Amino acid sequence: MTEDRPGGPGAAHHLGVDIGGTKVALRVEAGTRRVAETVFAWQPRPGSDRDLAQLAEHVGELRDRLGVPFRAVGLAVPATVGPDGRITAWPSRPEWTGTDLGAALRTLFPEAAVAWADDGDLGALAEAEAADCADLLYVGVGTGVGGGLVLGGELCPGTGRGSFEIGHTVVELDGPRCVCGRHGCLQAIASGPATLRHAARLRGSDVTFDALRQGWCDGRPWAVDALRRTARALAAAAVSVQELVHPRLLLIGGGFANGMPGLDGLVSARLAELARPGQPPLEVGPAALGPLSSLRGAVALARLTRP
Repeated sequence: MTEDRPGGPGAAHHLGVDIGGTKVALRVEAGTRRVAETVFAWQPRPGSDRDLAQLAEHVGELRDRLGVPFRAVGLAVPATVGPDGRITAWPSRPEWTGTDLGAALRTLFPEAAVAWADDGDLGALAEAEAADCADLLYVGVGTGVGGGLVLGGELCPGTGRGSFEIGHTVVELDGPRCVCGRHGCLQAIASGPATLRHAARLRGSDVTFDALRQGWCDGRPWAVDALRRTARALAAAAVSVQELVHPRLLLIGGGFANGMPGLDGLVSARLAELARPGQPPLEVGPAALGPLSSLRGAVALARLTRP
């Protein structure tokens, strides 16, 4: 928890909430200045009513400490939310399936305008602000592969129209089976667990994250080949996005990618190989905000939400 620093009389306070499978982070900004930030873990026995009550408790404590209302609230949500505001899928907390998220949030924040979006989309929004780039593709490589697209400073396809599911674009028709049921999704090839599984096949024994990182830094062929396969898949997805909507910058983040120094360079090299005549390769770099991207994006969404 950070020390509270009230924004001053008349300052509009915006709340960002990053809802995860195991914990929730909250951040309040007045203007663009942070005035409070806190994190709590979900209780051991999940359930939508119990979880919402716990969230309400922490939001109430934050309101009491600050002594001001929230102008707007933005939420980063890993669940799939239908057009009617109901959660249709959340693999890590399936008890939420069917929950009317919109109604629950209106009850929790009666004084504020509320909006929500996919955590990968909001990660892209925050990274675009940090990079001062209005046309940006963000890919987060971790337990899965997520990300988002910002065009003209706005999320694409936009809140209420579904999330930018780059992890479920098909990059290898005969590739491994994805958790979604299809074969060859980017997530099934380039996620952290998928990369570790491929590295283990090449090495002939189990591979941990630390072992892969060390092997990569030492130039071990099995580690280099595993990460090159991951980079090829990421580049294939990114070049397809580039051909369709022409972002100016690709940023790569997520817990797995952040721990593999130079992964963005591998992707950049593969994009250069895939570039066609007259089409410059997409510029690539590491994401700047690390694990804070979705939370910062939730605050950014709150600032964009009008009462």
